Amino acid sequence: MASLLDGCTPWPEEFVDRYWAAGHWRGNTLDNLLRSWALQYGPRTAVVHGGTRLTYANLNRRVDRMAAGFRLRGLRPGGRVVVQLPNVPEFVITVFALMRVGAIPVLCPVSHRASEVSPVVRVAEAVGYVGPSTYQGFDHKAMAADIAAQGPFLRRVFTFEAPGASSPCGGLSTDPSGCHYFPLDSIDAPPERAHARSADQVAFFLVSGGAIAESSVVVPPRLVPRTHNDYAYQARAAAELVSLTENDVYLAALPAAFNFTFGCPGIVGTLSVGGTVVLVENPEPAECFPVIEGERVTLMSLAPAVARHWIDELPAAQAELSSLRLVQIGGTPLHRATAERMGPEGCRLQQVFDRAEGLITLTPPAAPDDPVLTTQGRPLSPDDEIRIVDVDGKDVPDGELGELLVRGPYTLRGYYRAPDHNARSFTTDGYFRTGDLARRTPEGDLVVTGRLEDVPRQADYEAG
Repeated sequence: MASLLDGCTPWPEEFVDRYWAAGHWRGNTLDNLLRSWALQYGPRTAVVHGGTRLTYANLNRRVDRMAAGFRLRGLRPGGRVVVQLPNVPEFVITVFALMRVGAIPVLCPVSHRASEVSPVVRVAEAVGYVGPSTYQGFDHKAMAADIAAQGPFLRRVFTFEAPGASSPCGGLSTDPSGCHYFPLDSIDAPPERAHARSADQVAFFLVSGGAIAESSVVVPPRLVPRTHNDYAYQARAAAELVSLTENDVYLAALPAAFNFTFGCPGIVGTLSVGGTVVLVENPEPAECFPVIEGERVTLMSLAPAVARHWIDELPAAQAELSSLRLVQIGGTPLHRATAERMGPEGCRLQQVFDRAEGLITLTPPAAPDDPVLTTQGRPLSPDDEIRIVDVDGKDVPDGELGELLVRGPYTLRGYYRAPDHNARSFTTDGYFRTGDLARRTPEGDLVVTGRLEDVPRQADYEAG
């Protein structure tokens, strides 16, 4: 296995060998997989957003040209670039283009502000930022300029303008700190010859948590390194579990920067089978219901709060939603009362537990109603190793509540550049302490009930 980026924790060799032997890891980078998907599904529709429709061939060409443009603007392999874009085609194009350069995207929700983005830039030592010039009344470009003025890292800002908006200055500008600004739509150049890269390397970072205060101490955001091998496996396995095909249409209504939306199976999993990804920027029912009807959406993923809102609005909606076959609900535990109200007739509910750090559990689409309504299902991979332990780190019997621990082929072995936090977050034999309270049913399904910090005392374990 090639050495990971400095500051990342590798899997031990015995686990690397195990995951390769099992066929989980296959040695192909995500951006190279996009090339193969473009060859296989070229004229099919890959991405839809409003009136914009991109075929697989067109998506791959735009990724190629943007990658060449990023190289001309000075981005180099290994450089970290914060990507803070809404659910627009440019999100998909930018992330794959940066990976094709060998740069490392840091996926950051567009809702985050300076208090969250600035520490991400600092921890990642990000040399670039891609975001809207302004979005929903917030000036992202001004925020990026302020962050650039604070430190030595951020020196290239690429600003996205919504279709029809004019790019300020029409091109390159430079501020007093020496940071250069480019309209994102100017990042275009003739494609270059493909450069071979190792799939063992970090493909991108996800952000776990934020700059929050603990005992008056600001805790920096935790960056989750995801390699090409582990994420390609995650998306592929999730796509297989939900029987995704090229006839499926996935609605990305939650932020694309979330692991749930990006790869559970989400955007990456849908593209891997030749399906269509439909991007919407607002999860409101009034925005999504007509899109579901018009695009014949078959699969989507929602958070419980969004799902409840949709259910409340459904009786008054004039939309035809019969194309839906599967609705994934994840992010926080779903109450049974909400689960029982989910979905139009013929549409299955799937509960999902996912962490940016790795572990995904899902209820099988063909599972009986009771585990679908009351559990978060079973681990995605046969090589996901699950433990549920008490406050002393001892395994508890099935049915008892404890902290969920995991290690596996798509679960990190350490946060980026966070040795002190890693010492607390991982056991000596490599299990990730999720901080989630869970129990296992006699049938082997997982029930996640909340966060450990919300129930910190032993008495609370026993009361669960």
